[in-house]
Amino acid sequence: MHTLIVILHVAVSVALILVILLQTGKGSDIGAVFGGGSSQTLFGSTGPTSFLSKLTAGAAIIFMLTSLFLAYFSGRGPSGSIMKSGSAPPAQTMPAPPAGMPAAPAGVPAVPGTPPAK
Repeated sequence: MHTLIVILHVAVSVALILVILLQTGKGSDIGAVFGGGSSQTLFGSTGPTSFLSKLTAGAAIIFMLTSLFLAYFSGRGPSGSIMKSGSAPPAQTMPAPPAGMPAAPAGVPAVPGTPPAK
């Protein structure tokens, strides 16, 4: 479900960018993009402004809904834990030295990282 929403979100994002770029700016005409006067018949008799504005509003609503869905479900962490509560981790012990190995001399720590015994 989450993957489907992410794919929908990316597709709507790209569509929203394209629809916004197709809209006219102040003083410019979208007819130049489609080759002159025939552009009015491409989007219908009302022209591209009402069609593109409705398409932009629809894409923006879907984008906001998918954004809210993704934000809500990404903030929810796992409710359970795989660790047993209340149990301590096992104590670590050092392995016994090999049988033929001599004992550590005086002043050298038996465990690395600990101060030498006095």
